[in-house]
Amino acid sequence: MRKDTQAKVLTALLAAGVVIYVAGEKNGWKWPSGEAAASLIAGAKDEPTPPRETIYAMLDAARDGDVAAYIACHTGAMARQLEQSRDEMTPEGFAKYLIERNREIKGVAINEPEMASDTRARIRVEYVYKDRNEVQQVELERQDGRWRIASVDSAQRVKTLVPYGTPVY
Repeated sequence: MRKDTQAKVLTALLAAGVVIYVAGEKNGWKWPSGEAAASLIAGAKDEPTPPRETIYAMLDAARDGDVAAYIACHTGAMARQLEQSRDEMTPEGFAKYLIERNREIKGVAINEPEMASDTRARIRVEYVYKDRNEVQQVELERQDGRWRIASVDSAQRVKTLVPYGTPVY
């Protein structure tokens, strides 16, 4: 193919991509985010997603009210417990609960994972709220190349010297 023909084909493909993107946005198409995007990226790289990414995916799913993606970030008894809560609250009610609970979070700090083995990790996660900080220990298990949250310890309140949003002079 000649260079001018290649340029025309490439331009046409780019223009078609823009048209599809704009049409999708106007019609309310949802582009992959959270767990869906993480699984696409992990599949493209063909290597396991780091344990920390599972926690970020869980937080993204909660923020978006994506119940299926939120539960998919968990495994074992924890996933079964979340499914039971979803069924008792209805998926819509559970989605609202996730969004409301996530709305209170102002920031998050996720430590490097402590690897217990090739398939088990433990991570300290600190949530920053307007009036307090809370720390949780999160246990993850790797299954089929993906890390999933297996358990979460009770939140421990952390004393903060300067509350979130306090003006600093």
